[in-house]
Amino acid sequence: MEMSVLNDILKQRGVPSLLSKEEMMDIMFREEYGYMPPKPEKVSWEKEKIFGNFCAGKATLDKVNITSEFGGKKFTFPVYVAMPTAEGKFPFFVHIAFRDDVPDRYMPTEELIDNGFAVLTFCYKDVTSDDGDFTDGLAGVLYEDGKRSETDAGKIAMWAWASHRVMDYAESVDCLDKSVSVVCGQSRLGKTALLAGATDERFVFTHSNDSGCSGAAITKGKGGEHVIHVYGYNPFWYCKNYAKYVHNEDLMQFDQHYLVASIAPRYVSIASAETDEGSCPESEMLTCVAASPMWERFGKEGFVCDDRLPMVNDVYHKGSIGYILRKGTHYFGREDWQRLIEFINLHKADTPVSK
Repeated sequence: MEMSVLNDILKQRGVPSLLSKEEMMDIMFREEYGYMPPKPEKVSWEKEKIFGNFCAGKATLDKVNITSEFGGKKFTFPVYVAMPTAEGKFPFFVHIAFRDDVPDRYMPTEELIDNGFAVLTFCYKDVTSDDGDFTDGLAGVLYEDGKRSETDAGKIAMWAWASHRVMDYAESVDCLDKSVSVVCGQSRLGKTALLAGATDERFVFTHSNDSGCSGAAITKGKGGEHVIHVYGYNPFWYCKNYAKYVHNEDLMQFDQHYLVASIAPRYVSIASAETDEGSCPESEMLTCVAASPMWERFGKEGFVCDDRLPMVNDVYHKGSIGYILRKGTHYFGREDWQRLIEFINLHKADTPVSK
């Protein structure tokens, strides 16, 4: 679909053109998130049944401790698995969560089970702390004395790495439909979900909820938060190189559409909230527009929308890039999940045959 008005806005903001996926991800690693931690030499797990009569008997709830081994070291973190008791293969969410509660204020587990999904969730702080301590958890395994180089992984990359290990486990579960695998998160964990989806092709769907600056939103010309805010308050989320853009975003020869476009030709969904000014809904939608040509390189439909900035209650689900703008605030709520399920159900018939 021709989007002359929106593309003109991107030109006015100086948003760079797309490169190859390999070139774009190398830039995002080197300049923003840091290079991903290494793939483990071995991954194993132990399962502990928590609740066999979960959701009134419609599901079971297990705790799975996943252990990764690399460089002679081991690292273990827990994942909570809510699995429908019905027969069949189930699409599933890997939810990168703020808490280890099941259900949670951001995760209506029973409703997701009722919609036929399994839910695998982990608390990000069980991987490594949300602070500058690089001796904690996975960070302590990766970095000697907690010290890292300019391009070593920040905490977002570590949390994304953990979602890959959850997929390692999911691949071993026969009743999970690997053709409808979804990684998702809210805010900083929406940024994490985008990086997870861009770096692991086993995720067929990626969902970012209100991830904003350094996540789903174009940085150049953005309202609300900028690099000076997200890096200034949370430098440990990113690699040290990202500091160079704190006072000069004009130096950036890249933008967040590089990350989203690297998910192509798989599916990505971005959700914005009306009063979430920090995330800047119009910049999140502009990322969809700027990333769209990458899907066209694969012969697929990218982002299909009206040629204007977003309005409340917009739902654009036709193409491989989905976008919604709902009423309300910075929150991963029931409406976000419902719209995400609608997007998945619309496109799941076009995903690879179930394994």
